[in-house]
Amino acid sequence: MNIRIISVGKIKEKYLRDGIGEYAKRLGRYCKLTFTQVNDEKTPDGASPAQEDTIRKVEGERILKHINEGDYVIALAIEGKMLDSVALSKYLENLGVRSISTIDFVIGGSLGLSPEVLHRADYKLSFSPMTFPHQLMQMILLEQIYRSYRIINHQPYHK
Repeated sequence: MNIRIISVGKIKEKYLRDGIGEYAKRLGRYCKLTFTQVNDEKTPDGASPAQEDTIRKVEGERILKHINEGDYVIALAIEGKMLDSVALSKYLENLGVRSISTIDFVIGGSLGLSPEVLHRADYKLSFSPMTFPHQLMQMILLEQIYRSYRIINHQPYHK
């Protein structure tokens, strides 16, 4: 299976880059993992709702350029469905059984994802009703994908 993480903005903090690198290394035995980062737009202080919509739209256009027609897209969105780790592993396993070869996990910028990206998504996944920094979300996502593969392969992983 090919898994691609499409995210807005760069990972600036070394500890997050290190954690992401560690999970990427661990996932190498289960899937082909790639990363695509698109530039984020600067959000001015006190941005109006119209400015925020424009920023989401521009970032969304950048994201959509990297999604291929046959890709299965999972957008990380607060309004998405929450799954526990076992349910996520079953969901990913089912995608493999259905011969889905590429899954794109999409992480938006600080303002979230555009309606166009959410519309393109095949599934909307929420990790919590809380908001997380998008850089941290990438590491949390990779940990859960890794945990999913351990569960799928009946391998131990701490609970």
